[in-house]
Amino acid sequence: MDITAREVMATRFSTLSPRMTIGEACRVFQKAGEEHQQIVFGMVVTDQAGQLLGMLSMYDILLLIRPKHIHIWGEIKDVDVSGILDAALTRARSMLVSDIMTTDLLTITPDMHLLRIIDIMIKKHVRRLPVLEDGKMVGMVYLSQVFQHLLERGSE
Repeated sequence: MDITAREVMATRFSTLSPRMTIGEACRVFQKAGEEHQQIVFGMVVTDQAGQLLGMLSMYDILLLIRPKHIHIWGEIKDVDVSGILDAALTRARSMLVSDIMTTDLLTITPDMHLLRIIDIMIKKHVRRLPVLEDGKMVGMVYLSQVFQHLLERGSE
């Protein structure tokens, strides 16, 4: 039996606006996590018409608050970091999602075979793939859901 993205994709997912601040986006991440009773690590960014523009992940936010040239100072353990994190978080809160979101996205179609999806996720080190049909986002395939689906099939 062929399994496709359509069988494992989530059709309900939270989105962010490119005009949201990072502070607002963090609140949306928290709210979505509470609704789904799990930590949310990334969300798609869409325009008002629902067109996919990019994705914002925890990694994007962590890169934003980590001092860019920390390697020049030496090891992080060699640096007096007191106050750096609070200052970075204060600056980050007012930045826009569009300033740091990832725009070079991998996408899949609803009819893509699950084995191809697994291959993409492993090779590209991605945890989520937007599913597009006729240019419109119709779902999201999460690595955790793919694994759960495999566990269920493997225990039959």
